This record gives sequence, C-alpha cells and structure tokens, in this order.
Amino acid sequence: MGKFVIRKTSTGIKFDLKAGNGETIATSEVYTSEDACRKGIASVQKNAPAAAVEDQTVEGYPAAKHPKFEVYADKAGEFRFRLKAVNGQIIAVSEGYKAMASCMNGIESVKKNAPDASIVEQA
Repeated sequence: MGKFVIRKTSTGIKFDLKAGNGETIATSEVYTSEDACRKGIASVQKNAPAAAVEDQTVEGYPAAKHPKFEVYADKAGEFRFRLKAVNGQIIAVSEGYKAMASCMNGIESVKKNAPDASIVEQA
C-alpha cells in the first residue's frame, strides 16, 4: 500500500509518494502551506488513475490531453515523468531512470498507489 509523506523543507512543505516497498515514486513541488500541499495530494489522487501517457522521447509524438504523464529524457540521458493535472499544472515528478521500462513501471506504480494512499506527516 502506498503512502504520501508530507515533509517540511527549508523553503516550505512538500510530499513524496512512496510505494509499498518504501521507494519514492513521485515528488511534489515545494508548497507554502500544508493546506496547499494536501490539495496537491488530492490532485494527484484524482488525476493519476485516468492520466494518459505522452512519450516525448519519440519524434513527432502525439500530444495527449490533460491529465497526462509526460515522459522525457533529461540532460543526463535518464528517463523521467511528470504528472500534469487537467489545468496543465505539474503536480508530481519522478526521479531519473536509466531504462524506459523502469520509468513506465514508475508511472504504473503512481496510478496504482496514489488513489488509496494514506497521508502521513514526517516528524
């Protein structure tokens, strides 16, 4: 069972979505308040299950409608995804993956874990 972990940073508050094995599968931006952070979590829970996947690593890729997971290669050549809400705002991002298959597994893990994930606050 996945969980959202809310934690304070030096500049605000953010969340990590962790899979049942404790691995972080997605991270949020830094929010200015806990309320805004919780709204971000609710947005991920609502948008992730139905989000399409847009593979931006393929030339001439077809654009998907929001909500969507955008898959792209970063400057280091690793694969990453970002989840965008219906309004086009980025609501969660991944770590870098060496293999495209691992990145796609990360997306499936977000889709599976986010809807029913519990919310915990890190002390």
